[in-house]
Amino acid sequence: MRVVVVDDHEIFRDGLTALLGALDGVEVVGTARDGRDAVHVVGEVSPDVVVMDIQMPRLDGIEATEFLVGRHPALRVLMLTMNDDDEVILSAIRAGACGYLLKESGAREVHAAIRAAAAGGMVFGASMEAKIVAALLAGGTRAAVTEEPFPELTGRERSVLRLLAQGRSNDDIARELFVSAKTVRNAVSTIYAKLGVSNRAEAVIRARDAGYGRA
Repeated sequence: MRVVVVDDHEIFRDGLTALLGALDGVEVVGTARDGRDAVHVVGEVSPDVVVMDIQMPRLDGIEATEFLVGRHPALRVLMLTMNDDDEVILSAIRAGACGYLLKESGAREVHAAIRAAAAGGMVFGASMEAKIVAALLAGGTRAAVTEEPFPELTGRERSVLRLLAQGRSNDDIARELFVSAKTVRNAVSTIYAKLGVSNRAEAVIRARDAGYGRA
């Protein structure tokens, strides 16, 4: 996996570069000190994944992500930051980031996140998933679409997904649909598989992007 590291703090940038360079299957092919440098570096080295800070001079990480993903649609951008503000998280996701980790994350978690991002997944730190779901429920995402966005799901699975998008627990969903909690758990697992997601936050993002969960 070809990786570019973007951070305005030189010591952190150099340390992360050394750490990632020692990991199996990771090659750090470039670094940048801010978003503007990142645009140039990515154009030069064509990485698979960019590990991006947010608060940087000249061009911040969110603006850089939106520009880079627009120019390089296959590029995966993983935010690695100290900022856990709900609105910042949503802005990063809307800009096209495929994942969001805090800098307190361990090396193993960062490595796993890069691998998952390179494989096409969305990645959130263990401490971030519930926060992202809450932010999505509070802030909403893109405009709703008019046609059924998930034809691969059964009617019951779509009902479960709509309730997931409202922030309902499995037990709440079971009571709402008059089914057992086990049936709901099985439906949730099937939804994950059909949508190609791996956790509740990813499912909620997909659902709310499609207009599910809105009043």
